[in-house]
Parts: sequence; structure tokens; C-alpha cells
Amino acid sequence: QVQLVESGGGLVQAGGSLRLSCAASGRTFSNYAMGWFRQAPGKEREFVAAIRFSTMTYYADSVKGRFTISRDNAKNTVYLQMDSLKPEDTAAYICGMGMRYSIPPSDNQAYDHWGQGTQVTVSS
Repeated sequence: QVQLVESGGGLVQAGGSLRLSCAASGRTFSNYAMGWFRQAPGKEREFVAAIRFSTMTYYADSVKGRFTISRDNAKNTVYLQMDSLKPEDTAAYICGMGMRYSIPPSDNQAYDHWGQGTQVTVSS
């Protein structure tokens, strides 16, 4: 089975930074699209960022200019650099992996596998 393991979450003050990692195993990493979603208590899962075909990146409007997604195929790992964090960024951040390229990467149906999530809490 494919496994995804997120790390890097924690507690940070508003304006601070965190770098999340998602390590994949069980399949060829470079051929998969990778995405980040987040979910706060009582709210729907929200698209954050995705990367496809090495250089094609996608971002939610709410994080453009603040978050950066990247991948290291040699390490089978995707990263989410989060800068200028705001309290509204507080959520569980979840990593997804998939090959459903006919579906927009902002749609969670584009992904086949999910990690357990890592909690990000931003204090004011």
C-alpha cells in the first residue's frame, strides 16, 4: 500500500513560518501529483496547494504569495513552505497523492491516497 506521512506542524505566532513535509512510499513518486489540503474543526476540507508534472503548481487564492509547494523526487517528499502565517491558517494539514489528471488538482477527487495530517496552530 501507498503510505503518506506528514510532519512539520506545530504552534507558531502570527507572522511566523513553518515548513511541512509529506513523505511517500510504495509507488513511483515522480509520476504522481501531490497536493495539500487543510481542515479546521467544523469546516469543510479546503484546497491549499498542489504540484503536477514537476513544475506546474497551483495555489488557493488565500495562500498565494505566502505558501510555496515544492518536491524532491530523490527523497519522495513534497514540501509546503508557509510564511506570514495568520490565525485563519490554523487547521489540520493533509497530504494527498494521485494520478487523476483529468480532474483539477484543487478537487480532492483527484487524489487516491491521503496521509493522517499534521496540525498547524497559529496564535495571534
